[in-house]
Amino acid sequence: MSKVKKKRIDRSTTTISKKDINFEKILQFSAWFFLIACSGVLAYWALFDVLLDRIVIHIGAMYFTYILFTGTSAALCFALVTKIRKNRDKKKEIMIDWLIAEFLFCMFAIFAVAIYQW
Repeated sequence: MSKVKKKRIDRSTTTISKKDINFEKILQFSAWFFLIACSGVLAYWALFDVLLDRIVIHIGAMYFTYILFTGTSAALCFALVTKIRKNRDKKKEIMIDWLIAEFLFCMFAIFAVAIYQW
């Protein structure tokens, strides 16, 4: 374990504006939306294809891409909200880094699916 103690930030002197609270709530809501969208599709597949054997769902590239995008977007949104709550003073830099990371991940995923389809 590290012997260096982290200095705690005194949050009593900082003020949080309504705009910051609404921004965090919107990000949290979008993360939950992505998570519900991903788990809804997976629950549909698990219920009807695996458990009941009613419908045969072939997990192709489009289905896999949807699950990949929604699941990863949910995880990245939750991570963004957590990071912003811990460092409110660096909110703009964190948001820009998150947008760049999301863009790079989406481009990588799109090209990977395109190569897989080809």
